[in-house]
Amino acid sequence: MNGWLTALPDDTVPSVLVTVALVEGSGPREAGARMRVTNACQLDTIGGGHLELRAVEIAKSMLAVKETRPQLQRFALGPSLGQCCGGVVHLAFEPVDASVHGQLQVLRERRQQDSWRVSALDGEPATMLFDVDGLKLAGQPGRAPATFSRERGTHVAQDDHGRRWLVDPCLAPRAHLTLFGAGHVGAAIVRALADLPCNVTWVDEREDMFPAQIPDNVRVAATDMPEEMVALAPAGGSFLVMTHSHALDQRLAVAIMERKDALWFGLIGSHTKRKQFEHRLQAKGVPGERIAAMVCPIGMPGIANKAPAVIAASVACQLLMVWEQAAQAAQATPLRLVAASTPPRRAPRAAFYPS
Repeated sequence: MNGWLTALPDDTVPSVLVTVALVEGSGPREAGARMRVTNACQLDTIGGGHLELRAVEIAKSMLAVKETRPQLQRFALGPSLGQCCGGVVHLAFEPVDASVHGQLQVLRERRQQDSWRVSALDGEPATMLFDVDGLKLAGQPGRAPATFSRERGTHVAQDDHGRRWLVDPCLAPRAHLTLFGAGHVGAAIVRALADLPCNVTWVDEREDMFPAQIPDNVRVAATDMPEEMVALAPAGGSFLVMTHSHALDQRLAVAIMERKDALWFGLIGSHTKRKQFEHRLQAKGVPGERIAAMVCPIGMPGIANKAPAVIAASVACQLLMVWEQAAQAAQATPLRLVAASTPPRRAPRAAFYPS
């Protein structure tokens, strides 16, 4: 998910950061997709195909001549590259100098917090990293955009002097899953979600059930009181229950259904188990609409194979659909802009104000 940020063993190796700055029409990846290119490898992808091949060639040519200035290049996918997407993609190429390198170090530490990179695309290199309130975290002296919004996404802004800037949100994933159960299926689901844009809290009473290697987006909670982790989950989170005990599954189900802000609740089991739980939850006084929203069996319809890896792939697909629908709904709400630390001096033509 963040190979461009985390997968380079030696971050001092010369590299170029390639960012999809703007997409007009159809493109292989969305604005904000990124990859790092060194002389020896590339990390992550901007969509593959001829566009990516050409981007890698340009990045390596910049490395060969030790180019220090960023570039913004326009690619018409159909006419110039023969790709059937047919849209136009604008790519930003940034040599990773000391300033960018410092930003990447901070971003690795802030993967669970929102940050905004702002980099000049014309003239002398200038790049800064800000938090959600417009406080500069790294980079050269400069001022933040007048407003930040998650909804705006990666874009190119032009200041009052005509200089273009890449405004690139590096946002923490909003999707969160609290997964109860460290058995074979739970472990397979953790592996399936390892490279997806989400965070996972993995809960079990049995500490020895957790593997030695845990994905970066997973936090382990070995606790004798797993029900407490329901209350600690973030608002709008998802829950998946698959413990070794039906009695524990039921207690967790009751606790989850008491949370009116849960996005999704899945319970592993057959249709027979669902019927049993429906009766037990009704006897506990759980409202019928909450019981109806429980997803059991879990996974995509039509997939009957019960191998752990198959269940995990099916559930990962199901969760992605839930999370993308939630993200689209959030984007449809009115923009909530956060004022920067330094307001504009006069009415702007764009969102960025240089110092």
